[in-house]
Amino acid sequence: MKGRTVVVAMSGGVDSSVAAALLKEEGYRVIGVGLRLFDGGGEGARTCCGIRDMDDARRVAYQLDIPFYLLDLREIFRRRVIDYFLHGYLSGETPNPCVACNSWVKFQALFKRCSAWGADFLATGHYARLARAAGGAGFHVLLRGRDERKDQSYFLYMLRNEQLPRILFPVGDLTKEETRSLAAELGLKVHDKRESQDVCFIGDGDYASFLMAWHGGELRPGPVLDRKGQVIGSHRGLPLYTLGQRKGLKVDRPGPWYVAGMDRERNALIVSREPPRCREGRLREGNFVSGKAPGGPLEVSVMMRYRGREFRARVVPLSGGEARLEFMEPADAAAAGQAAVFYQGERVVGGGKVVNAGP
Repeated sequence: MKGRTVVVAMSGGVDSSVAAALLKEEGYRVIGVGLRLFDGGGEGARTCCGIRDMDDARRVAYQLDIPFYLLDLREIFRRRVIDYFLHGYLSGETPNPCVACNSWVKFQALFKRCSAWGADFLATGHYARLARAAGGAGFHVLLRGRDERKDQSYFLYMLRNEQLPRILFPVGDLTKEETRSLAAELGLKVHDKRESQDVCFIGDGDYASFLMAWHGGELRPGPVLDRKGQVIGSHRGLPLYTLGQRKGLKVDRPGPWYVAGMDRERNALIVSREPPRCREGRLREGNFVSGKAPGGPLEVSVMMRYRGREFRARVVPLSGGEARLEFMEPADAAAAGQAAVFYQGERVVGGGKVVNAGP
């Protein structure tokens, strides 16, 4: 690949740092790009793409002798990720900001910049893989990462087939341990850096405090009700809870208890002894990585939470980007807004946002 140019999205973590190093070893002309996505992430914050992380990314680029640029994408990140996150929670949904960031920021805004700069490829440190499909010239498939514990293909279901030939996932065939070992061998100072949390703009992982700080006036405490309608506890505000949640419930009876629903008219949180299940689900904003929806029902396994259980189902494409899920076994219920991702073995078929997949 000598002479081919690849832009590497460098977050300052070990994964993207090793991705850049591997690509340089393979002969690519590597350009490191850091993304300024939000204000914050100073010393001690466990985020990605914060101030400290960009300093780390710049140091790694210097070590590798590659150019490094900082791209300011704060405005689109605020609109497409932070505002989406806040609006979703306050509307009773459970949004996934990492899916939104990949869709709108990394693989749309940054992807367009790469094209404008004349780069041949965009690379990231995601644990996912790409392969050329048999019998289809130029047709690629998206696969799970080899490390089952770190596989991040769940967050990438919105990728389109025409994008795949220009994307590289250099660490997708590695385990996390192998990535760290390579970083140490290369002398990269980030080789033992701690993992960043999933939601980068919430520095301490405290969703409740973040929502309270932005929209505290809209979070009203209320009662927790069992299935019979009896008051058995209190909640801090409905947006702080999600369907199937078990931890963080204030119930004055022995558990376990699970969030089974919300009564918004009474501002009440409904809980049950058993986790809520579903037999069907409906999705919106669906995407099939192949670029073409199947002509009829397709048997898949469905994951509705990152690293969650997978359930056998038939996905039935509908008009307008919608789809229906018909589970072949009782599945864990999922809150509106969560991502449901379809797999066939190692292959990512596609996915969509849950409209309804609950009791």
